[in-house]
Amino acid sequence: MTVNFRTLHRYLLSCIVIFFLMSAGFSMAGTAPNAKLDEVSRLLMSKTFDDKSRALDVLVEQSQPRTAELLHLLLDSRLYYHKKEKQLYIIADYDTGKIAIDLAGAEQLIKKKRDYKKIILNNNLRGQINRILAELGLNSNDPQQRENAVRDLLKDITPDTVLALKARFTIEESKKVREMIRIALAINDMKSSDEVLISNAIEQLNGSLEQESRGALVTFIDATETLDTPEASALNKQAQIALKGIEDKVQYYGWLETLYFGLSLGSVLVLAGIGLAITFGVMGVINMAHGELIMIGAYTTYVIQLLMPNHIEWSILVAIPAAFLVSGLVGIAIERGVIRFLYGRPLETLLATFGISLILQQAVRSIFSPLNRSVETPEWMSGLIQINPVFSLTLSRLYIIVFCLMVFVALLLVLKKTALGLQVRAVSQNRAMARAMGVRSNRVDALTFGLGSGVAGIAGVALSQLTNVGPNMGQAYIIDSFMVVVFGGVGNLWGTLVAGLTLGVANKVLEPWAGAVLAKVLMLIFIILFIQKRPRGLFPQRGRAAEG
Repeated sequence: MTVNFRTLHRYLLSCIVIFFLMSAGFSMAGTAPNAKLDEVSRLLMSKTFDDKSRALDVLVEQSQPRTAELLHLLLDSRLYYHKKEKQLYIIADYDTGKIAIDLAGAEQLIKKKRDYKKIILNNNLRGQINRILAELGLNSNDPQQRENAVRDLLKDITPDTVLALKARFTIEESKKVREMIRIALAINDMKSSDEVLISNAIEQLNGSLEQESRGALVTFIDATETLDTPEASALNKQAQIALKGIEDKVQYYGWLETLYFGLSLGSVLVLAGIGLAITFGVMGVINMAHGELIMIGAYTTYVIQLLMPNHIEWSILVAIPAAFLVSGLVGIAIERGVIRFLYGRPLETLLATFGISLILQQAVRSIFSPLNRSVETPEWMSGLIQINPVFSLTLSRLYIIVFCLMVFVALLLVLKKTALGLQVRAVSQNRAMARAMGVRSNRVDALTFGLGSGVAGIAGVALSQLTNVGPNMGQAYIIDSFMVVVFGGVGNLWGTLVAGLTLGVANKVLEPWAGAVLAKVLMLIFIILFIQKRPRGLFPQRGRAAEG
């Protein structure tokens, strides 16, 4: 076969030319966006805020893929530039030896801090960034993000944002987002000089709980207060009626929030007092070390987290049974070692358990030091459920309420449906008769004290999510626990539940006008007056504890 070298040469030459042309085309296509990003970088590194504002406009005009990321970095003060290299870097920890990442993702160590300078923003630029982010959020596929974007735009409505909102309204499918856009447009219409438009806007804002809605109505009322025209007076009156309706709704949700906080506090009181109700009701023991058993449960949670540093999300679930066992075993040891020799002598049991509480406090100080320890809250317990702009449910408090009810139901089932529960009720009602029927009262006493102590440990797990863990944390709840037990009725679980929730709600209702300390004093006075009329509490318990 004859090879035509001239033809082959031309063919190879054509291939090379096409290759270079294609490479050049790809290169130009790839550098076009980079060129704009370089321009943004140059403007951001400028000393004038006007250039930085222009950089933000370029980002929006070119619809860069990393626009939102760069804007968030600017707001978080994590965007720097190298003075000599004239290149942007992302720095989370601005210190020598830390990492700086360029926009291409390459990392380098910070050798000298003075080589990098943070990109400074003023309030106008921050407002501009927030508006841009909100407008970008309007085009999100997630309705919740679009709703949040509209809510962000309420803070600073401009002619540009009005146009964006109107454009979004025509294609929006979510009812919540459409309602938010209506409110935003109504707030903008409140600035109009058209009386019909203002009247329609007031009607639209009537009932809205958004802070900006109330602000727009207050501003309008103040502006028209001195005007004597009939039209202005009518609009002013309409705005006042709308504002009064909104304030009534805000007050209503404020009471709901107080009730929610009171229920969460009451749940803590129930958890702290329900174990004491069991031991006090069955054995008549005034256990002053009950607060320290709560403390042991909280420290058990702390230790579990130390043993599970990479599984914090699951540590709380492990800590609940662990705290029950540890506090329960300590309680059984206290009962077998001290209390069983002091039955029938309440003053001696009070003094003995008070001494045990001091011993336990000192033991904890020796092991963990006197300093308070912080227990990390799992992510699934953090955050809140936003019901509306003025009312939300904190997840940690909600879990405490649910947890309290679960513990209460579990104890109720144990005491009503198990052999141990039957024996506990028999001993609490008539110890001598129970012994005659073959019930081993000593064993029942130990298990009952262990059960009550274990529940105190579970209360410590719950409290560790609300406050710091320290040697003295139990002392803050011992008085409250006795108040709950006395008010509800000694040894009665239902009485403990009702008393704890009632005292928690009452305390939160009194706090706003009486203060935290005076509210507790008033609650104590109420308990003293109450037991003068009903010495056995809300739900009197029959048997030995009641008769004594």
